[in-house]
Amino acid sequence: MTLDQAYVELIDEGAVTQVIRPAAVIPEEAAHDVLMALSLRDVRVGGVWQAEPSLWRRFDRAWEPGDESPGDAELIGSIQIAYGVPTRYEITIFRATVTKNGSQQGWTVEALCDEALAFGGLSLASCPRADLQPPPMPFRQGQR
Repeated sequence: MTLDQAYVELIDEGAVTQVIRPAAVIPEEAAHDVLMALSLRDVRVGGVWQAEPSLWRRFDRAWEPGDESPGDAELIGSIQIAYGVPTRYEITIFRATVTKNGSQQGWTVEALCDEALAFGGLSLASCPRADLQPPPMPFRQGQR
């Protein structure tokens, strides 16, 4: 499966995407634990996760040894994240998608996020949330 194929799978009719609002913020210590666990469970070394700078992908099985592509492994879902937001060592989860294949296997957005967050002792429900402040009032000339 190429990246284009993975993208097509994500926008497939059966995919379920949820914007996480307010965004879930993984605190520094938990973020470190999650990142370490995901790297130890990388699809290229027998695991089911592929962690990249802006996207964590969960597959149904590990990739074949030596492969740099999924081969027969099916994408279950993905979590869109931002490193260093809101502070340097925190990670923010702002969107998650479960593919049609993942949905058929019983996966939900919450279950997908919970699996990754559990490595840091968190769940989507217990994860701290971004403190969203309303935007400032626009400046209007002549107002005091």
